Amino acid sequence: MSDEQAHQRPSGRTELMLRPSGRTKVAGVIGDPVQHSLSPALHNAAFEHLGLDWVYTAFGVPAGQGADAVAAMRVLGIEGLSVTMPHKDDVAAACDELSFAAALLGAVNCVCRDGGRLIGENTDGAGFVNSLQAQAGMSPAGLDALVLGAGGAGRAVIAALAAGGASVTVANRSPAAAERAAAIGTSAAGGGGAVVVGTAAAAGSADLVVNATSLGMSAGDPLPLEASLLTEGQVVVDLIYQPERTPLLEAATAAGATTLNGVGMLLFQAAEQFRMWTGHEAPVDVMASAVGLQLAG
Repeated sequence: MSDEQAHQRPSGRTELMLRPSGRTKVAGVIGDPVQHSLSPALHNAAFEHLGLDWVYTAFGVPAGQGADAVAAMRVLGIEGLSVTMPHKDDVAAACDELSFAAALLGAVNCVCRDGGRLIGENTDGAGFVNSLQAQAGMSPAGLDALVLGAGGAGRAVIAALAAGGASVTVANRSPAAAERAAAIGTSAAGGGGAVVVGTAAAAGSADLVVNATSLGMSAGDPLPLEASLLTEGQVVVDLIYQPERTPLLEAATAAGATTLNGVGMLLFQAAEQFRMWTGHEAPVDVMASAVGLQLAG
């Protein structure tokens, strides 16, 4: 066999069997913890479906080392990173440039490569609104919404709902963080929805209740609000997806509310990231099937 033949690139099924290779583009998610992440299943299903020579994995990065992970992107040539807690704020400070949404929120959930520059993006808000529409047939316009939590994910949801015309109450155990999130939401609204700081008691009159705290992720966690505040006809969303059914969602179901966990938001924010990294529209139905999610219609 000649050297030329030996170095010819294989094709078809043989090429698929040899992936990943030195040509394979790498993306991944950083978080702490991250072993439970469904993101590898979502993205790898999409890569395979479209025949893209990419691979996606999970990187466990301890708290406080998010900036180091961004630096590793430069050294290792990693094409894209998804960012989950507790790194969204630290990664924002480590990027070369931030998109408008990421700069407004002060949080990054996605890092894209633009030549030698790393761009911080935030797809959480768009992912939430798209999931709400796809799963519950609900758009933000005219809604009364309560968002519990003012961290990176909470701020993104608040801003997206306000920009879409919802009236949003922010409840958070730290008043300063709640005020910051409300100010961000007001900026995003641009004269649309109104955003105020309040308490979990606002759930009693809300059309939409969103838990953006970590309460419910660990066994024995208390509910983020009083179960008696939940009513029939509400939509209650818990951004947690592991466990699949949190105590909040169980209480909301018992009250007759429609319930959604965080898998839908995960799916649709991942679809935005997929498009940014690859230039291809994400095969959302394929990605949903990979994590057992049924979409309406």
